[in-house]
Amino acid sequence: MTKEPDVKTEQRIEQLKEKVKEMIVASANKSSQKLSLIDAIQRLGVGYHFETEIETTLQHIYDTYHEMANDQDLYTVALSFRVLRQQGHPVSYDVFNKFKDNKGKFQEYVKGDVRGLVSLYEATHLRVHGEDILDEALDFTTTHLNSAVPNLKNAIADQVVHALNQPIHKGLTRLEARHYILFYEQEDSHNKTLLDFAKLDFNRLQKLHQKELSEITRWWKNLDFARKLPFARDRVVECYFWILGVYFEPQYFLARRILTKVIALTSIIDDIYDVYGTLEELVLFTDAIERWENSALNQLPEYMKLCYQALLDVYNMIDEEMAKEGRSYRVNYAKSAMNKLVRAYFEEAKWCHEGYVPSIEEYMRVALVTGAYKMLATTSLVGMGDLVTEEGFKWVSSDPLILEAASVICRLMDDMVGHKHEQERGHVASAVECYMKQHGVAEEEVYVEFKQRITNAWKDMNAECLRPTAVPMPLLARVLNLARVINLIYTGEDGYTNSGKRLKQCITSVLIDSVPNN
Repeated sequence: MTKEPDVKTEQRIEQLKEKVKEMIVASANKSSQKLSLIDAIQRLGVGYHFETEIETTLQHIYDTYHEMANDQDLYTVALSFRVLRQQGHPVSYDVFNKFKDNKGKFQEYVKGDVRGLVSLYEATHLRVHGEDILDEALDFTTTHLNSAVPNLKNAIADQVVHALNQPIHKGLTRLEARHYILFYEQEDSHNKTLLDFAKLDFNRLQKLHQKELSEITRWWKNLDFARKLPFARDRVVECYFWILGVYFEPQYFLARRILTKVIALTSIIDDIYDVYGTLEELVLFTDAIERWENSALNQLPEYMKLCYQALLDVYNMIDEEMAKEGRSYRVNYAKSAMNKLVRAYFEEAKWCHEGYVPSIEEYMRVALVTGAYKMLATTSLVGMGDLVTEEGFKWVSSDPLILEAASVICRLMDDMVGHKHEQERGHVASAVECYMKQHGVAEEEVYVEFKQRITNAWKDMNAECLRPTAVPMPLLARVLNLARVINLIYTGEDGYTNSGKRLKQCITSVLIDSVPNN
């Protein structure tokens, strides 16, 4: 077979890319048109091609933001607020005051402006603490959009329902691009050049990701854990999808390979501590992992040897890759984070064996570590190349607020959907049981409290992403993306343990089905 069509496709993609770049920098456009264009580019999943052009354009719009916002409609004001905040610009929420009446309520006409309501709804998800008008706006828009749905045309209704279930700010770039390509195509005003480019780029990236996944799957099948460790969850495809949510861009191929292998092994280690290991065996296992030595293999039972050897091999692979780049120091940070994780796993295992139910404060101190997001966030930086300095590793190791917040979202969402199943299999008490016991309240009250904590955690994360930031945005983005993956997987069910339903559909749309390109 000839490879000619691939060359032609590549040429076509490059031509379209240049045309889109020209559109962004064309100076004749009004700010509102540029905002709409940049929003479409980002939602179609191709923003990573134009980061410099987008940054320059949005900086200019930010500098003239207040003049622009004064004479714009709700749709445009909310769009500019969201797109600028996504970029880290600390725009003020007071631009929304003009849509309220003298009694402090949203004006009557706003209720009928569906396009404006959706735009405002999406903007509210970028709010930080103390922005009460945006808290009100979220309730207001959610209520009125829900009641508007039955009277909307199909295409608009589908977009509104999708937004209510999956706000842009909490979505995964690849998955949301797949949805938005369909929505965008149905809009009369869509830009054909941009749409064609997005479709071709989606399919090109999908092929790259399929190739990566097949290599990782080969490594996993060679380990033969499904047969040798039948008690553990066999979830390598789900793990790759998880990490694709953290970074999908082509330049992060090494980072993906490292983090997917680490999360796949962490899932096995988690099941050893949770489900299978005796306390005596877990003492030996914890000690072995903290030593990182081949000689520690001798002290382990057979089933633990398999997992431990695989762990050593993966970290040796990381060591070799980092040595090539002169960045061996990174491996120490990665190992240190893994050590903290297994120590916390062991702490929970002791509680479980003793039948101990800690206070919610004591539980969270350990459970924010066992959620594994602190370890994954640290390890996510290892393969990112020149972008990350040692300062970045010192930052992530200091438990910054954004990482604490992502860990809260991870732990509480996981516990709320998974605690009943885990109690049945003899798991340590979850946050739900700890809180109920300590405060003597019903399960429903616990959910209300935890949902509020999750809301607050998102506000913390949003605040940490506003300029000036503690570290460059690409580092913050990894933590933000980890929270987004959790939001997808644990909304309504434990989509990781029961991956045959919604998660399978997500994986299919991102990794298996290409976008029709007519």
